[in-house]
Amino acid sequence: MIDPKLLRSDPETVARNLARRGVVFEVAAWRALEERRKGAQLESDRLRAERNANAKAVGMAKGRGADASALLARGEQLTGELAAVERALTSVQAEIDGWQLALPNLLHESVPDGTSEADNREVRRWGEPRAFEFQPLDHVTVGERLGGLDFQAAARISGARFVVMRGQIARLHRALAQFMLDLHTLEHGYTEVYVPYLVQSQALFGTGQLPKFEQDLFKVAGAQDFYLIPTAEVPVTNLVREQILGAESLPLRFVCHTPCFRSEAGAAGKDTRGMIRMHQFDKVELVHIVRPESSYDALEALTGHAEQVLKRLGLPFRTMALCAADIGASAAKTYDIEVWLPSQRRYREISSCSNDEAFQARRMQARWRTPQGKPEPLHTLNGSGLAVGRTLVAVLENYQQADGSVAVPDALRAYLGGLTRLAPD
Repeated sequence: MIDPKLLRSDPETVARNLARRGVVFEVAAWRALEERRKGAQLESDRLRAERNANAKAVGMAKGRGADASALLARGEQLTGELAAVERALTSVQAEIDGWQLALPNLLHESVPDGTSEADNREVRRWGEPRAFEFQPLDHVTVGERLGGLDFQAAARISGARFVVMRGQIARLHRALAQFMLDLHTLEHGYTEVYVPYLVQSQALFGTGQLPKFEQDLFKVAGAQDFYLIPTAEVPVTNLVREQILGAESLPLRFVCHTPCFRSEAGAAGKDTRGMIRMHQFDKVELVHIVRPESSYDALEALTGHAEQVLKRLGLPFRTMALCAADIGASAAKTYDIEVWLPSQRRYREISSCSNDEAFQARRMQARWRTPQGKPEPLHTLNGSGLAVGRTLVAVLENYQQADGSVAVPDALRAYLGGLTRLAPD
């Protein structure tokens, strides 16, 4: 949520910033709404003060033994008028809240301008794509030849955009997640957490998925209203919901491995083959909770930690600064890390690392106590470190051999009992 004080004091600046995203913020309509709110608030305060004064007058009149009937009648009238004004105030405040919840975050000044993903800016590149002596296959063919990827069985069970993994592929998938968790906890200083996969709506409101992106979520029908998590960012970031943290406890760094569930409502026809875009996939998520002044240093650190996974696995990648039109609604700045896929001869996203500044913290009422003793919103950051399924895809494609086997990256061999390659049965 954008700072309400800034919205009230300088809506023109907000409008200019949101325009970079292609979002139209109607300043005149917002000001009219604010005038209605202020008018209703002033009238509410006036009526309440008059009612209180009238109540004192009634007490004094009765104390003198005087007739208080007129004052009592006026008190009833004031109570009715106050109730009507408060209903109007509640109504206009609901409109304001609706506007605020629908607005995306303000962009950091360093975010590149642009109108589409074509305007994203490359920040750095690591590794050279492998020169194959044969025509590289896609991960679907590689995995099926290894007997480890079965999309037909998954379709019989659940439909499209699911996969069944078997044997050595399932083991490789598990090894990737374990490797990532160990790297982040043992070398990068994260605290591992295990969290619920079902959350209530207020958790999704807190991180910004609701109300705007409900179509992307899976809602669970039952005695209670739950949603399956689209990312561990939701439950992990909500660990600080409605909390005031001491300065000495910051920064917090959490890492969490969970399945993620997404309806992919806006992705009809996109990446229908294979594991690039699934309804269910695993991810190792990184979350930072920090003081505002250190959040951009934290963004660079978090992005570097995600990149380190790919470096250890020997997978070529590039890091992109997303432009204004391509950045997520909650983020003030985002880096996408894209891994090289030989079958597509292009880089594909494997991680998004974002600084949400105070946007989520305001929605969650997540604060820290400054050295001056004042509670202020925290800054929250999140990023994939990494998407496990897409990392599996990248390993299968980049390490495939001419005989149909797949070499195991050095960093994973200890997790596979010393296995050096996956071979067809």
